[in-house]
Amino acid sequence: MGKPTGFKEFARRDRPYEPIGARIRHWREFVLPLPENELSRQGARCMDCGIPFCHTGCPVNNIIPDWNDLVFRGEWREALDVLHSTNNFPEFTGRVCPAPCEAACTLNIIDQPVTIKSLECSIIDKGWEEGWVRPQIPAHRTGKRVAVVGSGPAGMACAQQLARAGHAVVVYEKRDRIGGLLRYGIPDFKMEKHLIDRRMAQMQAEGVEFRPNSHVGRNVPVKRLLEDYDAVVLAGGAESPRDLPVPGRELDGIHFAMDFLVQQNTRVAGREVAEEQAILATGKHVVVIGGGDTGSDCVGTSIRHGAASVTQLEILSRPPEKEDKAMTWPLWPLKMRTSTSHEEGCERDWAVSTRRALGNGRVQALELVRVEWVPGESGGLKLQEVEGSAFTVDADLVLLAMGFVHPMHDALLTESGVELDGRGNVRADTEAEQGAYQTSNEKVFSAGDMRRGQSLVVWAIREGRQCARSVDQFLMGYSELPR
Repeated sequence: MGKPTGFKEFARRDRPYEPIGARIRHWREFVLPLPENELSRQGARCMDCGIPFCHTGCPVNNIIPDWNDLVFRGEWREALDVLHSTNNFPEFTGRVCPAPCEAACTLNIIDQPVTIKSLECSIIDKGWEEGWVRPQIPAHRTGKRVAVVGSGPAGMACAQQLARAGHAVVVYEKRDRIGGLLRYGIPDFKMEKHLIDRRMAQMQAEGVEFRPNSHVGRNVPVKRLLEDYDAVVLAGGAESPRDLPVPGRELDGIHFAMDFLVQQNTRVAGREVAEEQAILATGKHVVVIGGGDTGSDCVGTSIRHGAASVTQLEILSRPPEKEDKAMTWPLWPLKMRTSTSHEEGCERDWAVSTRRALGNGRVQALELVRVEWVPGESGGLKLQEVEGSAFTVDADLVLLAMGFVHPMHDALLTESGVELDGRGNVRADTEAEQGAYQTSNEKVFSAGDMRRGQSLVVWAIREGRQCARSVDQFLMGYSELPR
């Protein structure tokens, strides 16, 4: 906790943003940090609530009241130690996490939660500025070798924890740079990529070896990993996108969202994209199908390209502007959420389904229809078109951001001999006393979206950390790594 009466004395104040007109002209982060004295006041607002529901709201179980109190008292170095005890990469979560901890905060009952996310980000940013974030080199080496396939947040967290336990860890990444979703899926205006680079440098000093351009199952045989390493961790993410099976899907100008975002991140990194392959929103009427975070990232990217218009469609009904606290708190509520990208200039529409794409070789419009959810014959709800509600919208570029269904079902999974669950993800129990995150192949473990399905960065970090502990137990018979 902070100051017992702080929540009465100080109003909630979160980080401001650059004006819209300025920030849409560049690709940098545009969140403006709060001064240290204001951060101290925000830490003081952490009340003596008795049961800190923020703990359970946070997937990595951050010890939030402790570092709120330490910031209030100006003990930043100690706050960093507490923060790092549960989260390997708070600079990532402090930027891209939706902050379920704030939804669970007791002060959210009156819509004034502690600015937990801003405090987290400030602690780690100050830690880097002051030189407090240093490699944690293990005192001894175990002689055990572990291969981690995938360098997203789950793979990086798992690799770092295992390296600190003394194992020799090699991270295989199929792309040309390390970072997975963090590098290629999240726009730079939300998280700049030098943040990944400096963590890589720390991890390399701790003993982690990174091998980009190493596609396991293609140019790196799965069999070789199983033979050469004492354990293998599959952390390749959920990369198979949900498609839109409607007439006209084959028209030019209809792309998966991630293809669009990866290209732009590639450009921002200073590398060229071949003109014939370029997906650009400049001067186009853009329609984004899918109302989640990926869709929002497509909106912000399209606006920075100079799109003529941007429309985002969601098949679900429009959520309420404000949740029923008595029903939802401290759980993550269904409510209307407006991102910074939406604020930059976007039309949003709900309860809309796509019938077909219209065009002559290239998409020119979408035929849409209003839908409603009605009781189904066997229970539950089913989708039903509203009679006479069809309409069209101009569309020169259509971006499919409807989520991801499961990991790629390629040689990596088939040749490693792992079973899949009913959703097509790698089957691995997370709660077993022994063998948590272990697949049907006892030598192979899995964590992150490849195991749990599409989820948050913070959930990937949690699973990577927990998986590391299980791998350590498997190799050594015990583990001192935190769960």
